[in-house]
Formats: sequence, C-alpha cells, structure tokens
Amino acid sequence: MNAKKILAVSAVMMMATAGLSACSSDDSGSGDGGGSGGGSGDVSMTFWHNSTTGEGKEYWEKTVADFETANPGVKITIQAIQNEDMDGKLQTALNSGDAPDIFMARGGGKLADIVEAGQVLDITDSIDAATKSAIGDGVLSAFAVDGKNYGMPTSVLPGGIYYSQDLFTAAGVSATPTSISELSTAVTALKGTGVSPIALGAKDAWPAAHWYFFFALRECSQATMDASAKSMTFDDPCWLKAAEDLQAFAATEPFNNGFLTTSAQQGAGSSAGLVANHEAAMELMGAWNPGVIASLTPDEQPLPDLGWFPFPAVDGGKGEPGAMMGGVDGFSCSAKAPKKECTAFLNFIAGKDQQEGYANAFHTLPASKEAQGVVTEPVLKSILEAYNKAPYVTLWLDTTYGQNVGNALNAGVVDMLAGKGDPAGIIKAVNDAAAKG
Repeated sequence: MNAKKILAVSAVMMMATAGLSACSSDDSGSGDGGGSGGGSGDVSMTFWHNSTTGEGKEYWEKTVADFETANPGVKITIQAIQNEDMDGKLQTALNSGDAPDIFMARGGGKLADIVEAGQVLDITDSIDAATKSAIGDGVLSAFAVDGKNYGMPTSVLPGGIYYSQDLFTAAGVSATPTSISELSTAVTALKGTGVSPIALGAKDAWPAAHWYFFFALRECSQATMDASAKSMTFDDPCWLKAAEDLQAFAATEPFNNGFLTTSAQQGAGSSAGLVANHEAAMELMGAWNPGVIASLTPDEQPLPDLGWFPFPAVDGGKGEPGAMMGGVDGFSCSAKAPKKECTAFLNFIAGKDQQEGYANAFHTLPASKEAQGVVTEPVLKSILEAYNKAPYVTLWLDTTYGQNVGNALNAGVVDMLAGKGDPAGIIKAVNDAAAKG
C-alpha cells in the first residue's frame, strides 16, 4: 500500500457533451465479445452496479439515459445486483468469459487479480487529460496496477463509527469516544437504556472483519501495514494483538443479539436498519452508510440525528492517531468491452454534474472535489473534516489482499466472534491463504 493518501479528493472536469458518432465493432478499439452491435453500426454495452432500490437505482437509470442521449447509437443495458452478491456474480461472469462491459470495481488486490487474468481493460491512455489532472493521482492510484489505470473513481469512502445522537443523549453519553475504554463505557451506558449499543451484520462477514481491520489500523504502524500488503503475511506481532483486542472487546457483548445471522444492508432488520430505526446506537461502516441508513428509515429520508466519529485509539498502539481506512468505489471496463464507448462512459460519470448527482443520490462523498459543494449533511462533512486531517489512509484489508486471502481473513474473524476460532486462527488463516497463492 502506498504511504500517500489513496483517498485524496481532487477537482474533476465535466466531460464535453458532444455525442460520439455511431461506429461499428471495428471502430470500438477493443474486442468484439458482447459489447459490439450488429451491422447497423450501433454499439451496445451491459452495465452492472450495486444499487437495487431508491435514489441510487434512479440515479444510474437517469445517468445512462443522459449518456445515451448525448451519444446516439450507443445503448446500455443495466443490471442492478445486490451489493453482497456482486463480487461472486462478477467473478463467475469474468471467469466464464461473459462479463458485463462496465462493472463496479474497488481496486486493490481484487483488481490486480483480474488484471493478471487479462479480464479488465487498460484505460490509461483513454482517460481525458483534463480528467486525469482534475481527479488526481491519489484517487486514480486506487485503480492502478503496475503503473497502468484500470478504472474510474466515483466516490471516496473512509470508514468510522456512525451513531445516533439522540440515543447517546438518552444514555447520558455526552461526548464521542476517543479510546476503546471510553467506547466500552458508552456501551455499558447504552445497554442500560435497552437498545443494542452496536449493530453488526456479521452474516455478510466483511462488516465483522471491519472491526479487526480498524483494531489493526490502531495497533500496527503504517510501515508494518505497507510491508504486510507486499508480503501478504501477518508476521508482525501487532496483527495478533489486534485480534486479541477485538476478542476482548467482543467479550463485553457490545453487539446486537443475533449479530452472527444479521445482514448488513438488506431491510429494517439489517445492521444499518437497526440504526435507521433507533434500535441500535452505533455501526462501524464506510462513508456509503448514510445513504443506506436513509433508505431504511420509516420515511426513507436521512436520519436527522446521525453522527460520526473516528475509530477510537488503543493503548500502546503504533498506528498514528487520526489514521483512517477506507476505499474508493469506481467502475471498470471488461477486456472485451468496446473501448471507445466504454471509456467515454467512464469519463462521463466523472463529470461535475454526474458527480454532484451521485453524491446526492447516494448520500456519500464524491470523488470530485469540485462536486463536494453539494455535500451538506453534517455527518458527511464531519467525515471530510477528519479525512483532511488524517496523516494517512489505508485501503480495506480484504480489498488490499485480494479475493482469496481477503475472504480467508473475513471468515477467520467471523469464526473467532462465533467462538469457533481464536486470535491465532485469524493469523493462520491469512498466512495459509497467502501461501497457496
């Protein structure tokens, strides 16, 4: 992992609205599988995203329609896929040679894996020069492998703890926790009011693993995390200490009843739904969470009392105070996509108008600094403020380590929380998966 901020946000230009001329498959600049139209010269593409309901789904429908209007002869067929199903379905489609032309990407080791397999398009030379300059190397580097770019960012997603200010007040918690000791005190106070202190959707594995990720961010130095990302092993003692920290914290029973069978984002009974309906006071999640929570409130509007604070410090940890973890969401083109049209769409969604619409629809942080003027929700502004002060930002560990090692890491954390494993088991799971290559 680079020491620089991979989530640094920069200005981005609007793409010119002049339409592309209709072109045959010979003009598309890439392979002809699935993306090229017939003899009429028209071009068709398939597009997978992960917003199945509400404002997000409507945003993509409008964005695609606007692009098609600006580019006569180009037709995009949309498929919305539930977030937790996306990685598996996408990997199956890629391996079968029937991948969508445009698909959601998260960078890191997961992207590197499909680059190595020749399944994703190198778009380095197809990104408009002004767009490159405007977005900036920091954000674009999240989709870079060996100096080449394979995706376009749409949002920056640093993580932290979301909380209900009303539930904190009712429990007598007057300040957000800055240490694990203070977090534990808040958990005890919240239990006394009858709500679940912390919502956790461990059924989906990765939300549970986030707790380990953040303990590791606080226990391990930046140099250690960078070195481990290269070696793909957890050899430093700080990795084990982070697992022990989580085990000790989980022993205080801070999570909702049935957290092992609770999903993260699907319905009122999910962890996000528990926060949305004031049945739980906190949730550790990325910056997409305000939009998910808003979709699950009774009136499907942003939660008025939603607040945010950084993951607390741990005693003796070597991670710098204020360091953050998160990701960059974006989209890539499959290796067989029509290059001219596919990269035109990626440049289009990086434009100011589209980025503003994205931020509004998803209640999140756009990749474009120029579009950040539409970010007015207090919870999102507080995340940006913390981010701007962060000494460094690292990528989600399961994204950094790729699909196989990342899945082993996530499963190891869930096993420990379920009483089927221990801290040493998490380290062994990662090292064993890495050894298999």
